[in-house]
Amino acid sequence: MSKFLSDEWASEVTSALNSHDGFKNAIGEAELGIQFSTTDAPDGEVDYYLQAGGGNATMALGTLEGADVTVKQTYDTATAISKGDLNTQSAFMTGKLKVSGNLAKLMMHQGAIQQWGAAVSDLDVEY
Repeated sequence: MSKFLSDEWASEVTSALNSHDGFKNAIGEAELGIQFSTTDAPDGEVDYYLQAGGGNATMALGTLEGADVTVKQTYDTATAISKGDLNTQSAFMTGKLKVSGNLAKLMMHQGAIQQWGAAVSDLDVEY
C-alpha cells in the first residue's frame, strides 16, 4: 500500500499506466505534460506531474518544466478523483479543478485521461 501523493505512489501509477493497454492505446505516441498543484494536503502543498511521450508515461513528484497544462486542486478533490468518487469533468465544471495552459491539447487526449482512471483503479492507496 502506498501513501497518496508519495514517491512510491507516483512509481506505482507510472507502472500501472505503462502496463495498461487502454491507456497505452489512448495516449499512443502523443507528447503531453500535465502539472498538478495540490493544496491542503496533510504534508502541505504537493506538486506532481504526468509526462507522456514516445509511448511511455511517467508520474513523479515535483515540477515539470514546460508543462502543457497546469491543474490546481485541493487535496480533497484530488483524493475524490483518485478514489473514483468524482470524475475530472464534473470537478472542472463545478470549479473544483482550475486548469490553465493548452486546453485544446488536453481535450485532444481526453480518452487517455479517462483510461488513466481505469489503469490505476486497482492500486492499493492510503489516503
